[in-house]
Amino acid sequence: MTLTTPETQPAPPSQRTGAGTLTAIDLFRGLTILEVVTHHTTGMAFRYTTPGTLEHEVLSVLNRTLHFAVPAFMFLSATLLTASLLKRFDARTYFTRRVVRGGWPYLLWSVLYALWYVWTEQRPPEVLTDPAKWTFYLLYGKASYHLYFLLVALEAYFILPLLLPLARQKPGIPLVFLVGLVVQLGLFLLNRHVLKFQFPASTILWYMLPVLLGVGVGANLRTFPDWWRRHWWLLVGLMLLAYAAYLPTSLANLRGEKVDALLYSVKSWLFTSLTALNLLGLSFVWHQSRARMLSGLKLLLTMLGTVSLQVYLIHPAIQQWLERSYPPGSVQPLTQVTLYGYLSLIIPAMLASLIRNTRLSTLLFGR
Repeated sequence: MTLTTPETQPAPPSQRTGAGTLTAIDLFRGLTILEVVTHHTTGMAFRYTTPGTLEHEVLSVLNRTLHFAVPAFMFLSATLLTASLLKRFDARTYFTRRVVRGGWPYLLWSVLYALWYVWTEQRPPEVLTDPAKWTFYLLYGKASYHLYFLLVALEAYFILPLLLPLARQKPGIPLVFLVGLVVQLGLFLLNRHVLKFQFPASTILWYMLPVLLGVGVGANLRTFPDWWRRHWWLLVGLMLLAYAAYLPTSLANLRGEKVDALLYSVKSWLFTSLTALNLLGLSFVWHQSRARMLSGLKLLLTMLGTVSLQVYLIHPAIQQWLERSYPPGSVQPLTQVTLYGYLSLIIPAMLASLIRNTRLSTLLFGR
């Protein structure tokens, strides 16, 4: 799903042999887009299980655990763009490319999904001629439930150049994490008492912690893999502690129970940001590993990462079409749902690979 491929991207010395840093980054993308599709598949599976059963509880835990995709992709976009902009920043080139690679796909797919929901009778035709609906769709990324990410990414593209003075100081990653958490808390309170956005999670305000963390990692990208190797045990431990605090609150929220919004948000920010940080470190380590075990899986995930945006954009339509055309039956419905999840992953990946480096790909996906 990301969406950002910087024009120039520094690589740590240990990565200059072989496929280079891009492969490690694509591995991160592949892992994260797999999380996205699995998360949405578990959402479909909820409709075919009974609350209180073991199946339903396992799905609930899996669904809430796999809830870090948008922060992870925001973190990665900030990391790559910061590394690129520190090397060379030409405002005209930068903003032109961001509009083509971010703004155009957002507008195009907002229109396509608005048409899709009407064609599949999930919305009445009147929404297509209602200016208020279009304003709502475009301002909050609501033409489809997943498009808000592209809107948040667009907002991040405009903010990141303003953070270059911070990046040039090459701040330590722990310091940036703490500063990011304070900024995130401040923005939460600002929105609660002043801004009062209807959907704050559809704005960049909700993702400043992973964005600032990405700026810190991007400013130190050459040394990040070695830094993560030295501290992985502490970082993974902190992530697990954050997960232990986050999961019960998230499950309660999923069940419709009343939870404190600030407390839930803090736990979510900590868990998702630490997960993104560790996932990037793991991607570098796994990419560099010469072990043959799981090497095929690594290759598949890396290849999947090269078409993550395409999979992200297309897979909800495929899942909806399959579920509406061939509803899971009463016998082993979860097996059928799992198949739908697999198809919604592999079909967009194959389509994207077939049209790669063509004008059609540029038209549809901005690249």
